[in-house]
Amino acid sequence: MSAQLLNGRQRAKELQAELKERIANLAANSGAPPTLAALQVGSDEGASGYLRAIRRACRGVGVTLRPVELTKDCSQSDVEAALSALNHDDTVHGIMVLEPLPEHIDDSLLIDGLNPAKDVDGVHPLNAGRLAAQKEPFFVPATPAGGILLLEEAGVTFKGKRAVVIGRSEIVGKPMALLLLHRHCTVTIAHSRTESLPAVSKEADILCVAIGRPEMVTGEWVKPGAVVVDFGTTYTDDGLRGDCERESVEAVAGMLTPVPGGTGPMTNVLLMENLLKAYCRAVRI
Repeated sequence: MSAQLLNGRQRAKELQAELKERIANLAANSGAPPTLAALQVGSDEGASGYLRAIRRACRGVGVTLRPVELTKDCSQSDVEAALSALNHDDTVHGIMVLEPLPEHIDDSLLIDGLNPAKDVDGVHPLNAGRLAAQKEPFFVPATPAGGILLLEEAGVTFKGKRAVVIGRSEIVGKPMALLLLHRHCTVTIAHSRTESLPAVSKEADILCVAIGRPEMVTGEWVKPGAVVVDFGTTYTDDGLRGDCERESVEAVAGMLTPVPGGTGPMTNVLLMENLLKAYCRAVRI
């Protein structure tokens, strides 16, 4: 068996073209394109790299990026003041707080202080709670939203299937589990401390891996014919690696989102989709 590879790169290009056309038409009617503010504290290379990726995504669909860069030694109150200004700026439709943040900055206070209507990352407790309760409106974090979209468009059957999500982060693992639950899967959330983790993994009809450990999951962890969604993105000396050991998993799975080229390219496009939703709500289109 060789798994069907779900091409996120190609689908992302198609979605980007569709979004670009929609945004251009809406901007022509309203007089201004959507604007995304990205708040960065310090110069962490990971955050800076993500900012560059966001800049490319914004450019690709014709939205405005407004970077707000604060020095590493700024205070908690300085960051909260900058965030508050963005919250109250009607020309800003979406806000992201880039991580990691310096150790002296409490990210939970920033998330709580974020305007939920501009929370295009879907991290504010109100958006997370509305997602859990399936009560619109809410924003779905872009990475799991992209993973679900690839599965839906590949014709994956969800109802009644056993799904295992390895990883419990607020922006990937937990929301992915909720999205699967809402599609009538029976869902197990596992993690690095789960007993007999390979055995639990092998029970899954749909296996989603978002644990941040390169090539941790091998073919021995995978039920033959299972759908495997690899959210991992770790840069190693050998290049970008997912959380799954691709060769052995591909030999066993029925479908696989590869790394690179699977869920990764979908993330920033779905982020732009969230920004468009925020924009339309703000200008009442």
